[in-house]
Parts: sequence; structure tokens; C-alpha cells
Amino acid sequence: MVVLKTIDGFGGGLWDFLGESRKRTMRSSNHMECALSLARLANGYSSPNPAVGAVVVRDGQVVGMGYTQPIGGPHAEAVALAQSGEKARGASLYVTLEPCCHFGRTPPCTRTIIEAGISEVHVALVDPNPLVSGVGLSELNAAGIKTFVGAHEAEAREINEAYLKYMATGLPFVVAKFAMSLDGKIATRSGDSHWISNEQARCYVHGIRHTVDAIMVGVNTVITDDPKLTARACGGKSGYTSRQPLRIIIDGRGRAPIGAQVFAQPGRTLVAWTRPVDEEKKRKLEDVGAEVLVVPGSEGFVDLEAVLQILADRHVSTVLLEGGSELLGYAFDHGLVDKVLAFVAPMIIGGTQGRTAVGGSGAQTIGDALSLERVAIKNFAENVLVSGYVKKASIGLCSAA
Repeated sequence: MVVLKTIDGFGGGLWDFLGESRKRTMRSSNHMECALSLARLANGYSSPNPAVGAVVVRDGQVVGMGYTQPIGGPHAEAVALAQSGEKARGASLYVTLEPCCHFGRTPPCTRTIIEAGISEVHVALVDPNPLVSGVGLSELNAAGIKTFVGAHEAEAREINEAYLKYMATGLPFVVAKFAMSLDGKIATRSGDSHWISNEQARCYVHGIRHTVDAIMVGVNTVITDDPKLTARACGGKSGYTSRQPLRIIIDGRGRAPIGAQVFAQPGRTLVAWTRPVDEEKKRKLEDVGAEVLVVPGSEGFVDLEAVLQILADRHVSTVLLEGGSELLGYAFDHGLVDKVLAFVAPMIIGGTQGRTAVGGSGAQTIGDALSLERVAIKNFAENVLVSGYVKKASIGLCSAA
């Protein structure tokens, strides 16, 4: 706090004894942190564009701020520069991702930056988009603008981890989320699962739902739990958020009940089937507003890679897997999962018939087990969230039946 106040001109002391290079580094770090905070505000609104934050600084004072607006709206740099006006001339720009240099739904940000008279640009992360990667920085340099790259790169990567994967592979970023007891159960032997996680954890999940493009479940979850699969405001305590994720049901044998709550919610619901198609059931699902997607597969097994590719073609860059056990098992077995969010409650369910969080074939030896890296722990009262990242492998078929 003292450093921040000093940087903003409220004090002296130790600050006066720091070298100019050190002062500049501290200023840059704090301004980039501000840009990262702005970028996080764009999560849930900017997709399929990356979530970007930008800050314009002149003579040590912030004169403009912005973050990526919903698709078709201005990018972060344009918002910040518009707010800055003439104060942008000779100022520094801090932006969490390399400015775009091509025409899309909006003009290139590099042109806007050059015309605004910015003197230097600090970039956290180079854009992996081949239309931009390095080219945006080169255009700025050619116009006489100094560029600095790499400040807070790790944080910038995390904010746009889905965008980075989408650019690298053409497939969505897949997050597996589940809540389990200490002994790894997601339901009792009777199928009861309400509620394993506590209210604080469930509120946090609504925030996650708001940021993703799609939520995917197996049909057993729809039949057993009858979930709504919506994102609700105020951490789930209020009404629906303005942007609802696409809901996806993996239903290889066409068993989803027409009267399920998921079909009566705002937003869109997609049901993934395989052939043969029950035309009458398909018509009934369409009558309640669902889209039936017939995908490759056989004998009730859905090709999940085909589903993910179709979603990617529709500009879906993040998919949240919310169960059940069989869907998660197949996803882990076949290398579909990028990130894990495991909520653990301090309870013992027990019983050989209680359902485990992750089904499928699983590992044959401990050495074959998937391990998480970049693990983080977060507490929600007595509940604990363990999050981390896994590597992908080949992808196979899933019935989720």
C-alpha cells in the first residue's frame, strides 16, 4: 500500500532513494496489474475474443482505462484511448495482450494507438493468433513507438488460457469440475447428492459458469439431478446473468426427459445424439427449444472429439464439464481435460455403491495416474477447492449413458 501511494505522488521517503530504473519498473508493474484487473472484467463477455485490459498513463497518472467489450464492440485499447483523448499523446499504454493489427469486426488497434500519439507500449503477452503474433509489435516499432514485452506474462496467460488453447489447437479449453466427499464420492448409494458442496462453493461455481462458453453434462446427470445448468447473479443468490452459457447434454441413446428443467431455462440447450435418430423424440426436444446435434458414434457412444470440434467451429472456446462420473471418466481416460476444479467436503459417504467422482477405465497402476501441475488450494469455509492442470492424450468415444 505504501508503494502504491508513493507512486501516485502521495509521499517520498524511501521512494526518493530508489534509482530511476527501479522506479520505472515498479510503476510499470503496478500499471500492468491494473490492466490485468480490467482484463478479468471482460471474462464472460468478450468470447470468442480474448479478455484484454488496457491502461493509458501520462506523467505517472492514469488518464484512460478500458477492457474488451462484447463481440463487435471496441477492444480494450480503443476504449482506453477514447477515454484519454488528447492526453494520450506522448503517453504510455499498458496492455495485457499484443494489440491487433488486422481488420476484423473492428479496425486494427495498432492504427488507433499510432494515431493517438502513444510513445511507448508495454505488452504482457504476445498474441498467438497468426494474424497478429509479433506483427502488431513490429508495426508499432516501425511507427517509432517503443515496445516492452513480458511484464506479468504468467497472469496474462491464465486470464486467456482458453483463448491460447483455441488458437494453438482449434479446440475448446476443457475444465472438469466436481464436488466430492473425502472418500471421493459424488452421491450416496440411493443417488442423493444435494448438497455435497457448501453454499460458498456453489456461489463460486456460478461465477465460473458465467465466464465459460458452455456447460456439458452426461444424460445421467439430467435424469438423476434434474439440474438447471444456468449462471445466476450474485454468486447464485439472485437472478440469471445476462449471458448464459450454452448447455450441452451428451445423450448417446436419446434418454433425456422432455420435461427436464434444463429445457425451460433462458439461453440455449444442445443435445448430442448418435444414430439411429428417433425423429419423434427429436421433434419434441425441438418443440421445447433444444437443438439436437447428431454426431459420429455407434451403439450409443458419442465421439466427444467430434462434439468439441463442432463447438470450436461455433466459436465455443471454453467447456465446463459438470459430470457425471461416466462423462468425466471418459474425458480423463481420453485426454480431453485441460484443467480440474475439485471441491472436497469434509464428509464420509462410504459404501461400495456410492458413486465416485470419476468413472471410466482409469489408471491400471499408480504410475499411470494423471497428476496435476500448477496446483492451487482455495478454502470456502469448511470446503476446499483443489485446482490444477493436466495434459491431454488421444480422444475416444463416450456414451455418458
